Amino acid sequence: MSTRPPMPRARKRFGQNFLRDTGVILRIVRAIAPRPGDRLIEIGPGQGALTAPLIEAAGALEVIELDRDLIPGLRVQFFDYPQFVIHEGDALKFDFQALAAQDGRPLRVAGNLPYNISTPIIFHLLAARGAIADMHFMLQKEVVERLAAEPGGPDWGRLSVMTQYYCQVESLFVVPPEAFVPRPKVDSAIVRLTPHAELPAPAHDEVRFAEVVKAAFGQRRKTLRNNFKGIIDAEALTALGIDPARRPQTLRVAELVAISNHLTESAS
Repeated sequence: MSTRPPMPRARKRFGQNFLRDTGVILRIVRAIAPRPGDRLIEIGPGQGALTAPLIEAAGALEVIELDRDLIPGLRVQFFDYPQFVIHEGDALKFDFQALAAQDGRPLRVAGNLPYNISTPIIFHLLAARGAIADMHFMLQKEVVERLAAEPGGPDWGRLSVMTQYYCQVESLFVVPPEAFVPRPKVDSAIVRLTPHAELPAPAHDEVRFAEVVKAAFGQRRKTLRNNFKGIIDAEALTALGIDPARRPQTLRVAELVAISNHLTESAS
């Protein structure tokens, strides 16, 4: 008789949807391509559907789980893996840089992120990008489309710019609702984020750059002249080769960096 405790039901307050489709799970694992020696971190292992093939491939895995009801089942399920480590807590508050500093190996982060907090988690991880080799996430399809968007399209915005400033973004494949229990009301997708070894267009002041990006997309239907009023004038934009009559969604990352760097230099 199995001594494994029954797994709890998904809890709405944690945005839980448990992955069940074996074919999808294996496809995700192939995309991650875990290897022995990797410092693998899984955010939100849930009931261990992705956890099992990851630890089998790498031999070691650390997971971050907020739901205390799930932890006993995970401990039983993976008791015979001495290099299986559970960090009980909130990924939004977790210190990924301190974790990587333990042995100097860069982290490979993966997870099926709750829809309601996926964007804050990504921004939290971008702040720790120096400690991360790559990230593979299951997200709402709409979020992946925004992450991987190109300038000029309707999905291009603050999330696209800030993520692509720091990372190469690859949208890998779509996951239908029937792959989960309970079924979400939206499609999901897998995305790969690989931090740039060297930033393609480095900002002199990244705090100012983030402020410029936020201002640019504050009102998408307005022109740059209006959105940047009080920040940078039309003449300065023109001098940078940027038409002040353009809409924010047409700006490339490098152009936003150029605006930010002009402001930094002007202030010094």
